Amino acid sequence: MPKKTIYEKKGKIAYLTINNPEKANVMDSQIVEEMAESYRDYWEDKDLRCLIVTAVGDRHFSAGHHIQPPPPGQTEEDRRLQGIENFIYPKAGTVNGREIAVVNGGMDFPQIYKPVVSAINGWAAGAGLYMTLTTTDIRIGCQEHARFFYAFTTNLGGIGSGPSATRVMKQLNYAHAMQFLLMDEPIGADEAVRIGLINESVPHDKLMTRAEEIANKIASLPPIAVRFLKEFLIRGQDLSNDQAWHLQWVYNHLASTSSADALEGAQAFLEKRPRKVDGGVRS
Repeated sequence: MPKKTIYEKKGKIAYLTINNPEKANVMDSQIVEEMAESYRDYWEDKDLRCLIVTAVGDRHFSAGHHIQPPPPGQTEEDRRLQGIENFIYPKAGTVNGREIAVVNGGMDFPQIYKPVVSAINGWAAGAGLYMTLTTTDIRIGCQEHARFFYAFTTNLGGIGSGPSATRVMKQLNYAHAMQFLLMDEPIGADEAVRIGLINESVPHDKLMTRAEEIANKIASLPPIAVRFLKEFLIRGQDLSNDQAWHLQWVYNHLASTSSADALEGAQAFLEKRPRKVDGGVRS
């Protein structure tokens, strides 16, 4: 079966590209499984420092999950009963019914404790939006084509089982979150920057160039420190100031005592020379 994603490695940067343009780059079960394999490889490959997620074409980043009719012969009552049973007894190794891809979250929208940049080339709707909000950390949108659409209320008459509303509530201020979710209208890249949904809006022909500039900058930094910093920022955001600071101290201790780059950085500073970054572990 031909693959529907493209996963590449160039130096310290990994690239994950959704390749299903004939169907708006929707994430069917094959794509979800392929993405999970790529996320696992990115996490486990110690030479990789940053991941760029994008999609083929200039219309759709991803229009969401592939919505399919129920299997032949399955009644509405059967479907409802299966849904209740799955809610009460979800499969082992899942988060809200979805298999775990890496360390934190389901297989199609994990939070990986290594940096992820998104080059959003077109519509990010439904699950395409919550993948952006959950998996990607620095988000660059195509000025001409990117659109951001909650979609669940308008298209499905619900609020979604994925974490779109949760992420919007956490990441945007109250007024912007309410307008974006309750009106449920698509917004462009410039407006997404204004309300804090993405970081930058750039012309289409500069989208990947800008994403690579950011990824290469991150890749030049000590990777163990960056990895612990990202985990701290995720885990510490709901803590009090005192608790967060304590957690920061713990992660700083782990980074500074386990990374060879920490010792090299101090020596380079004292010797007034450029530091060397190799990502090695210090025993």
